[in-house]
Amino acid sequence: MSAKDIFHDTARTALEKNGWIITKDPLFLNLTKQFKINIDLGCEKLLAAENATQKIAVEVKSFVGRSAVSEFHMAVGQFLNHRLALELLASERVLYLAVPADRSRFLYR
Repeated sequence: MSAKDIFHDTARTALEKNGWIITKDPLFLNLTKQFKINIDLGCEKLLAAENATQKIAVEVKSFVGRSAVSEFHMAVGQFLNHRLALELLASERVLYLAVPADRSRFLYR
């Protein structure tokens, strides 16, 4: 299993404060016996007005490596792979990418 991103707990806390229930940490998807994917968080929220549950998956990225552009490209590729896996195995979930709000870190490296 891969290591948690440094902002993992921050993202989890923010989701919980917004009323999301963390159901999976991480959310595992088995495409085949050899190809397994884990997305950082699986979350649910009760939509009282609609008497339904909304489900999401959240991949957390910090971009703290040497090249923010390179990490961004890797994150987009991973996001696309995760979205495809969710379409196949958990189509009720919408995928989100959680990133730091401070974009100035990317401009001045």
